[in-house]
Amino acid sequence: MAGTKKTKVLIIGSGPAGYTAAVYASRAMLEPVLVQGIEPGGQLTTTTEVENWPGDTEVQGPDLMLRMEAHAKAMGAEIISDIISTIDFSKRPYVCQSDSGTEYVADAIILCTGARAKWLGLPSEEKFKGFGVSACATCDGFFYRGQEIVVIGGGNTAVEEALFLTNFASKVTLVHRRDELRAERILIDRLEKNPKIHTLWFNELEEVYGTDAPLGVEGVKVKHTKTGEITDIPAKGVFIAIGHAPANELVKDVLETHMGGYVVTKPDSTETSLPGVFAAGDLTDHKYRQAVTSAGMGCMAALEAERWLAEHGMAENEDAVSAAPATKNAAE
Repeated sequence: MAGTKKTKVLIIGSGPAGYTAAVYASRAMLEPVLVQGIEPGGQLTTTTEVENWPGDTEVQGPDLMLRMEAHAKAMGAEIISDIISTIDFSKRPYVCQSDSGTEYVADAIILCTGARAKWLGLPSEEKFKGFGVSACATCDGFFYRGQEIVVIGGGNTAVEEALFLTNFASKVTLVHRRDELRAERILIDRLEKNPKIHTLWFNELEEVYGTDAPLGVEGVKVKHTKTGEITDIPAKGVFIAIGHAPANELVKDVLETHMGGYVVTKPDSTETSLPGVFAAGDLTDHKYRQAVTSAGMGCMAALEAERWLAEHGMAENEDAVSAAPATKNAAE
């Protein structure tokens, strides 16, 4: 799919922020192009029940993202399965190269690349990735039916993973380096009531061990954070659930970042440090990191991109500029 594709607004990423931006940009008659990236639908495609999306008491994450994609398409957005590899920010319009060979040329860019799972960085963790070590329970949990599993972490991600894995595992050990979980109270209550889950406090992962031929996990060694005592835990699967980091590879050397790599935007805005470049969702949100706030920021980014294009004489129909406040704070 080589060639050049020109657009007024290029949306990079396809989670709640990206698809919402596509809906709003389409309604503004900007004919946006959305490039889905390496994980179409974003993190919600690797989760199960979503209980905090307004209007749905409970919805499956992948189903919600399919609905968002269909909505964006129905509004007129062009959605392309491709991966942007580089962006030339030295001149406008901005030029983006992709894995498919297509060159995307855009007057404005909305970055919605989201976040990816964090890893501990242990050599043994790296050795067994994909062979017993995972960061996605919904992707790999069914491989461990009737087995004992270890989950590392203490926030929402870890508790949600542990609860989900009880659908398959005979036992789930949650290893946390503190003595108190950072998850929402409703999730902690569910965890405490689940007989399959055992929580090991004041411990951190020291080593994953297993067989080499075939490659596979047999257990983990954890170290007590106060005494240094090593405990051996038999397990066939190890799930690392210590949170996420912003997927900023495309822009980390160009745009201003803070708080561990999150893209900085202007106060009450999605504008970045470059004109015509906007950022929304988990790429910029180090505080809330919720699907609904990501969607709100996607809305903001599209409205601001529309207004910016109009101010620079690049909007197709300047009379269509929305009267809605382009700098409305999505967290309100």
